[in-house]
Amino acid sequence: MNHTYSGETISFTIQYKKRSSVGIYIDGYGNVEVHAPKGTEDAAVLRLLEEKWSYIQHKIKENKARLLGPQVKQYEQGESFLYLGKACSLKVSHDPQQQDTVRLEGEELHVIVTQLEEEKIKQALKRFYYQQCKALVEKRISVHQKHFKTKPRSIRITDSKTTWGTCDSGLRLTFNWRLAMAPPRVLDYVVVHEMCHMVHLNHDRSFWRLVGKLIPDYKEDESWLAMSSWKMTV
Repeated sequence: MNHTYSGETISFTIQYKKRSSVGIYIDGYGNVEVHAPKGTEDAAVLRLLEEKWSYIQHKIKENKARLLGPQVKQYEQGESFLYLGKACSLKVSHDPQQQDTVRLEGEELHVIVTQLEEEKIKQALKRFYYQQCKALVEKRISVHQKHFKTKPRSIRITDSKTTWGTCDSGLRLTFNWRLAMAPPRVLDYVVVHEMCHMVHLNHDRSFWRLVGKLIPDYKEDESWLAMSSWKMTV
């Protein structure tokens, strides 16, 4: 079925089920599915769609964009970059007398570079995220250390393309600098996940029991990373 509202049209399917209310579900491909109690009138379904119209449009566009892979940045004024799960606008300034630097000013990432070049802006942003990630990770490790008898021997921030964090047999922890782009609760989960590997090096039941004890809703954090990693780019 199709429905047009505010000049936009969406396609959706309806499944009538044994339930008490109407629910809207958007899959990873941007397909919209409505689950409704048997006997629900079409008008009630359309009213709910219109009430949730902005959210639906946002999720459809986001999920379709995710399928295209990591965002390619242009480093233009006002471009969006994530920091701790929130979208920040890029502000670029040129100052040949000052070292390349990045300042977080409210909801703006203010990048000051000696030369207005894409690579200069990119490297300044990466250094900012590296520094922020190191500080954030160290703070969360100190908070959770009370739950562990052993301590990490070292903490490094890396540029891994495949992992968010690792812990080796020598209790050396590494974390992906992109975690500074994730919401605090997600970063916290990855920190706890790797600290739990100081006790259980593999992913056996004992490991997941320990993770679940410290982060009961950790599956929501894993889901956020799975669905949002495409936006965590510089």
